Amino acid sequence: MPKFDNQTTEIALFALITLAMLVQAIVLLATFLAMRRAARAVDEKLEAIRSSVTPLIDSTRSLVARLSPKIEETADDLAALTHSLRVQTADVQSAAGEMIARARVQGNRLDAMLSHVLDTLEHTGNFISDAVNKPMRQLSAILASVKAVVESLRSGVPEPRSQANRASGDQDLFV
Repeated sequence: MPKFDNQTTEIALFALITLAMLVQAIVLLATFLAMRRAARAVDEKLEAIRSSVTPLIDSTRSLVARLSPKIEETADDLAALTHSLRVQTADVQSAAGEMIARARVQGNRLDAMLSHVLDTLEHTGNFISDAVNKPMRQLSAILASVKAVVESLRSGVPEPRSQANRASGDQDLFV
C-alpha cells in the first residue's frame, strides 16, 4: 500500500471538495432551470387566467357603471313610494277614525230615538189600556147591578144573604 503524505492527502481532499462543489453547482444549476421553467409555466397560466378574467372584470365594471344610476334612481323611487304610502296610510287612518266617530254619534242618536219611540209606545199602550179597561169595568159594574136588580124584581122576596152568598155576589161585581 502506498504511503500517502500530507501533500497527497491534501490534493485528494482538494479534488474531493472540488468534485463536491462541481456536483453542488450542477444541482443548483438544475434547480435553477427547473424553477425557471416552473416560473414560466406559472406565468403562462396566470396570463391565461388574466386574459380570461380581464374581459369579465371589464364587463362587470361596465355593468356596474351602467346600473349604478338606475339603482340609485330605483332607491329614490322606493323612498318616495314609501313616503307616499305613509302619508296615504295616515290619511286612511284619519278618515277611518272620523267615520267611526260619526258612526258612534249616529248610533247613540239612533239609540236615543228608538228609546224615545219605545217609551212613547209604552206610555200610549198604558193610556189606551186604561182608557178601555176603566169604561169596561164601569160597564161591567153597571151590568152586574142591572142583573141584580132584575133578579131581585123577579124573585120578589129577597133571601137573607149569608156570608157565603155575599162573597159569591162580590165575585160577580168584580171584573
